Amino acid sequence: MRLGLLYSGGKDSTLAALFLSEFYDVTLTTAHFGVTDDWHHARETAEALGFPFERLQLDPGVAEEAVARIREDGFPRNGIQLVHQHALERLAAEEFDAIADGTRRDDRVPTVSRAQAQSLEDRHGVDYIAPLSGFGRQAVDRLVESTLEVTAGPSETITRADYEAELRAIIADEEGTEAIVEYFPDHEQTHVTGVRRALE
Repeated sequence: MRLGLLYSGGKDSTLAALFLSEFYDVTLTTAHFGVTDDWHHARETAEALGFPFERLQLDPGVAEEAVARIREDGFPRNGIQLVHQHALERLAAEEFDAIADGTRRDDRVPTVSRAQAQSLEDRHGVDYIAPLSGFGRQAVDRLVESTLEVTAGPSETITRADYEAELRAIIADEEGTEAIVEYFPDHEQTHVTGVRRALE
């Protein structure tokens, strides 16, 4: 069965790929608006891990709406959530038997409710899977430490291919780089560079 996994090149989506590859033909899929070329970081990681890779073009209008929400709220949560839901909708419309993401049990954003998952499945005829939904951050970090080679650091220093990077780029282009700190709290991002050993 073919499965499309929303993929950023970070630890969560990479760990999800390793879990799912036991049961599905996994294609790592990076959703992007075309604002930056950061998607190629995810492609490089996918190639290093031996997974097929595809790009999924998102609607630029959704990026504009997400940025407007971030400005209105003063924080990124609802904007990022909007983009994630759009990306799942787009992925579900592709020719996959199942779709997945790397959301964890304790993620504040993005999240997918039971009702949202059921709606995706019913409307698109696919299975939605969140293989890390039972894992907290500590459990994920322990698995990552023994399994993956990872570069970690502040958001602005780590090469990655997630929604936040493009939304930051739009805001920086329109308001200047100093505006980013008004909306986005400091937090750590990861970029996977290889696998220490396969999950057993």
